[in-house]
Amino acid sequence: MSTSVQRLQETGSALRNALATQDWAAIGELDVQCRQAVDEAMVEVVRDEDVLRERMQELLDLYRELVSVCQLEQRRLAGEMVQLNQSQQGAKVYQLFT
Repeated sequence: MSTSVQRLQETGSALRNALATQDWAAIGELDVQCRQAVDEAMVEVVRDEDVLRERMQELLDLYRELVSVCQLEQRRLAGEMVQLNQSQQGAKVYQLFT
C-alpha cells in the first residue's frame, strides 16, 4: 500500500474516532490533514488504484456522515440559542414589573 493511501486510511480512521466522541477541535485539524492526504494521493503514482478508490469512497462516506452530524448539531445549538434568548427576554420582562 502506498504511503498516501495509508495516510488516507489513518486520517480517515482518526476522523471517524473524533466524530464518535464529537471532538470538534480534533475534527477541524483532521479535516485539514484529510484534505492534504487526498491532494497527495491525487499526485502520487499508485500501483493499486482499486485500494485508492476504496479508501477515497470510505472517506467520502465518512464526510457525508460528518456533514449530517454537523447539521444536526447546528440545529440543536440553534434551538438552545432560541430558548436562551426567550429566557433572557422573559427575565427582562419580569424585571420591569419588580
